[in-house]
Amino acid sequence: MAVENIDTAEFEKTVTGNDIVLVDFWATWCGPCVQFAPVYEKLSEKHTDVTFTKMDIDQNQELSGQLGITAVPTLMGFREGVMVFNQAGALKGPQLQEVITKIKDLDMESVHAEVAKLQN
Repeated sequence: MAVENIDTAEFEKTVTGNDIVLVDFWATWCGPCVQFAPVYEKLSEKHTDVTFTKMDIDQNQELSGQLGITAVPTLMGFREGVMVFNQAGALKGPQLQEVITKIKDLDMESVHAEVAKLQN
């Protein structure tokens, strides 16, 4: 599956409308972002059950600020609409593979129960 560029208007629909979503927050001027792009793209082809997206922080400054993006690249992982991973810095292929595996292996019933506790 190809990596999809999204913007602020598409963010919530993308995160809530797909089971597993990875969002790579990046910038054109960011060297590590450019280095991470082929790694991200390659794993997107392997994991067709995951929605891989990219968001340019310069074109989506308000949302990037709301999400607390202070460094790029930052990778966020969402499952069933819940943020389950958030890390700044470029990952190598095996590291990204491990993140994807861990997100897929999550017990989402427990995750939703924890979220519910935090909201009460």
